[in-house]
Amino acid sequence: MSVLDSKVPKGPLAEKWVNHKNHINLVNPANKRNIDVIVVGTGLAGGSAAATLAELGYNVKTFCYNDSPRRAHSIAAQGGINAAKNYQGDGDSNFRLFYDTIKGGDYRSREANVHRLAEVSSNIIDQCVAQGVPFAREYGGLLDNRSFGGVLVSRTFYAAGQTGQQLLLGAYSALNRQINRGKVTPFNRHEMLDLVKVDGKARGIIARNLVTGEIERHGAHAVVIASGGYGNVFFLSTNAMGSNVMAAWRTHRRGAHFANPCYTQIHPTCIPVSGEHQSKLTLMSESLRNDGRIWVPKNLEDAKAIREGKLRGVDLKEEDRDYYLERRYPAFGNLVPRDVASRAAKERCDAGYGVNKTGNAVYLDFAASFLRYGKIEALTSGHKDASEAEMIALGKKVIEKKYGNLFDMYMNITDENPYEVPMKIFPAVHYTMGGLWVDYNLQTTVPGCFAAGEANFSDHGANRLGASALMQGLADGYFVLPYTIGDYLADEIRTGPISTETAEFDQAEKDTRARIEKLMNGAGVHSVDYYHKKLGLIMWNKCGMSRNETDLKSAMDEIAELRADFWKNVKVPGSADTKNQELEKAGRVADFLELGELFAKDALDRNESCGGHFREEYQTEEGEALRDDVNYAYVSAWEYNENPRDAKLHKENLVFENVELKTRSYK
Repeated sequence: MSVLDSKVPKGPLAEKWVNHKNHINLVNPANKRNIDVIVVGTGLAGGSAAATLAELGYNVKTFCYNDSPRRAHSIAAQGGINAAKNYQGDGDSNFRLFYDTIKGGDYRSREANVHRLAEVSSNIIDQCVAQGVPFAREYGGLLDNRSFGGVLVSRTFYAAGQTGQQLLLGAYSALNRQINRGKVTPFNRHEMLDLVKVDGKARGIIARNLVTGEIERHGAHAVVIASGGYGNVFFLSTNAMGSNVMAAWRTHRRGAHFANPCYTQIHPTCIPVSGEHQSKLTLMSESLRNDGRIWVPKNLEDAKAIREGKLRGVDLKEEDRDYYLERRYPAFGNLVPRDVASRAAKERCDAGYGVNKTGNAVYLDFAASFLRYGKIEALTSGHKDASEAEMIALGKKVIEKKYGNLFDMYMNITDENPYEVPMKIFPAVHYTMGGLWVDYNLQTTVPGCFAAGEANFSDHGANRLGASALMQGLADGYFVLPYTIGDYLADEIRTGPISTETAEFDQAEKDTRARIEKLMNGAGVHSVDYYHKKLGLIMWNKCGMSRNETDLKSAMDEIAELRADFWKNVKVPGSADTKNQELEKAGRVADFLELGELFAKDALDRNESCGGHFREEYQTEEGEALRDDVNYAYVSAWEYNENPRDAKLHKENLVFENVELKTRSYK
């Protein structure tokens, strides 16, 4: 085991980033024209990074498996993006955003990175407004804000329930400008299959053209991995069906350490699983918790009657409802952090209070908001004697303006009208805080290979606060990586073009072809989805919202056995030298089968509960997470081993100089 150097600059926390920018190496404009950068992934982090690097003068190649960068999973983000602008005058500041993020992550993130994120957050909003992102505005025309979980201020900027889509269109417009200028060469419908190292440095990738099946070599002076998270290791998640860990995992195989894989976020407000043949889950934005109240019946008899269809939740009297988040966490109520809300929902459902047929759902109810908003609307419009029914009708129109597309989505999926009956929700896998380990410059342990956005581990600790993923992706892409990558590339100005006709590229392509051939030559007993679903069940049942030593050891054994069977018996029809979506899936599931075992090993190694990592053996008398700051205040960074249970642990010790380590409380 070794201790990793995060290369955090010295000095006061609030001055680290400014001083670092003032002293890192630069590349002059004439030399930037001779330097090539590959960006893998074109969501918010990758798209913004590629556009900004090209604007600076670098030659950029982008790679995405979709037919357009506009289809990146970033487009699915709904609720908003955080920034410490304090437009509401409610006491927000850079430090408060920093502190909320550190606390929300249960004190398992790097102070310097999180403060930098808070510092640049305001710049993101200015950048996006300049691009034309249609953020919501209040009556006077100023940008509006709403609140998200784990905070006591309103700092979330939003565009209805489609913030991710609008931000991605802004980044895509910037990227498209550079494509038209010839500074970005897009390789859509391409998937990275390997990282190529020459003399220890990242010098390019091996990619597969997903339309023709052709294996291609691409060289560059640096490679940026911005390919998102690995939530689909659970099979059922809110991620897009194609979201995968391949680019990050293949980078890991070539020497980049993988950090904190067990830190996975379970989002509390998702549409519940409806059946065993379901292929993905759908998020209902956390922003709904601003106006929706979460509850279950107080009495087990009522819960049973609701599950059996004998009673409707909407008909249950107020005194017979348990608003359990408001009861347990009065200071934050329904806006507690996601890990806290998710475990509370699971606890209620495990106790028999679930409200759908499977018993795994709670209510998200907007009736009180209809009346509250309706009363305001009636009074401000001069209708002083409005009836309750009239006020409810007015309130529904207000809610429709704020969340209409989310309500429509829920109605289309469930065939229930949330304007008339409460939504049913349940936690689901949504985001991964773990990822490639990076230093302060966002560089992995492979020189010349950088990671941005959800693909790295850096900012959220053991639990991400809502509306912070978009913030991190755009912070990394627009305002951090374009500075820090220059510090590395300043030493590459004399390197010259990177040739792909070298022994290293030859070997990487040979390894890639051999792996594809092995996938194609399985015995053909079971489909790829068969293995993915089995893996997902193991992960959810034994590595999901709660874990314990026995289950984690069992999971490691079961995943290893499943992986061996996969390589022996998987069925991949068709040919490798043409379009073959089953082959694409097989490659991704093969990586998930390695990651899953490392995930379980990481969770087993961390004998504490923190954030989204909840070990049943380590909890308070009230059922809250019990951290061990003496023994586990570090980042776990794993060195690759083809047998994941033998992966070597490296540590980055977390030092807290500006916040006090204490038990999180949202009561």
